[in-house]
Amino acid sequence: MTTVVERPVVSDVRPGSSAAAVAALALFETRRLLTRLPVIIAFLVYLGWTVWRGGTDWDGYPALQDVDRATQGAPMLVGLAVLLSVNLAALRSRRHGTEHHFSVLVLPPWRRTVAHALSVVAAALLTAVCVAAQFGREALRPGAIGHGSVAELLVGPLTVLLSGLVGLLMAGLVRSALAGPLTVVFFLFLTLFGTGTSDGWSRWLMPVVVEPTANTLPSDLLGRPAAWHALYLAGLALCAGLLAVLAAGGRKPVVMAGVAGAVAMTLVGGVAQAGGDSPALVRARERATVNPGQVQTCVPRDGSTYCVFPEWGPRVADWAGVVDRVRSLAGGSAHEQKVVVRQRIEARYGLSGDGALTPLERPHEVTVGTRWGGNRVPEFSAAVAGVLVAGNEKASTSICDGRMVTVMWLAVGWESDPVAALRRVRLDDSATGSALVLQPTNGMYMTDAQTEVLRELLDRPRGEVTARVRSHWAELTEPKVTAARAAALLGVKAPEGDDKCLD
Repeated sequence: MTTVVERPVVSDVRPGSSAAAVAALALFETRRLLTRLPVIIAFLVYLGWTVWRGGTDWDGYPALQDVDRATQGAPMLVGLAVLLSVNLAALRSRRHGTEHHFSVLVLPPWRRTVAHALSVVAAALLTAVCVAAQFGREALRPGAIGHGSVAELLVGPLTVLLSGLVGLLMAGLVRSALAGPLTVVFFLFLTLFGTGTSDGWSRWLMPVVVEPTANTLPSDLLGRPAAWHALYLAGLALCAGLLAVLAAGGRKPVVMAGVAGAVAMTLVGGVAQAGGDSPALVRARERATVNPGQVQTCVPRDGSTYCVFPEWGPRVADWAGVVDRVRSLAGGSAHEQKVVVRQRIEARYGLSGDGALTPLERPHEVTVGTRWGGNRVPEFSAAVAGVLVAGNEKASTSICDGRMVTVMWLAVGWESDPVAALRRVRLDDSATGSALVLQPTNGMYMTDAQTEVLRELLDRPRGEVTARVRSHWAELTEPKVTAARAAALLGVKAPEGDDKCLD
């Protein structure tokens, strides 16, 4: 009879061999993770969405303090794919019944968990590269203004890191292949019905905090605790990773100390981000809203004056170009009229509100907002035209007669495609019938008859119409002039539609 003596597994290995083995396994798991079908699809969707949406939100004139936040949503999809894939990878040996074979390796279970965690770090770094490319693309656009935040840009990669490490932790706590999909469903539930868009402090407990407005503010008035939120996410991710190592049997003092440090990071970041707006920020927002001249720089250009917040200095040339084109179509004293273009915002409610701006009563002063491009161009053009015709913004919003024909001719007549500009500046995107005309403050109203006359003018040569407008300027800008009278003065047929304004 032969006796078989089993040789015990040697756990004491050469110094550095375990670290090298962890690195080799981490490289292997990283390659497996990044080539998993869910992760590939998630990255392709992320990149496709980014390329397709690039520049559309800002029409080529981005404010970088908005661009950095726009990089945060899409990485959540990558995070969910990484969560599911890491969870399945960590349970691979249990699913395939090969767990007992690992007892002959130099790596105990907790070191294998470290290797999986390092693969998640690689996915987060790849996400960071995508985020940097997305932000850099917008920052290099000729019309870009403002300042981005590094802390805001870190949210996307940290979301992927947190998601992947949570998936790894779930694999250590719940040894079932259903744990990962159920965690993904839970994350989706939180995203759709959680606190990410609420106004209270609890919304900052979510990985991504979405603002319920498209309002653009100067970067120093945002009031978002981005740095504290990044610290909070980093602490959460570190907690999840270290707890996964503990669940796998890693009981070394350095791991225990790391858990304590990660908990401290999470608490510090979580408490600090819930502090709310400081009194200094509240006062600064009030000053920028009520007395913007105290924090603005006024720049003279071609006889007019442009008062802007510091970050919007490069935008003056674009505004001046619109003012010059509108004045070039005007007659009388309006052809050389100097205007004051003042940038105005409603910042008292931060990014959680978007209050309306009241029209200015000072003569020949025009409001311009913080966003530019797309529809904002004809809206500003309409505001300039209204001031040239009526004298001030408040009077222009009360126009209820044929002067609207002249106002809208000045507003869109200089455009290369004036009919398209007319559609963009009207609330219902129409070029026929009555409609509300948008501008930075209160809107103006166009009747059906006024629209008919304007469309006739837009179909004629610009030089011919401009000559008639200049020669009959006094009559065309006289209060109570009718659309029919304006049509007769401009040499087009009388309108057939209704010429009654709304109250």
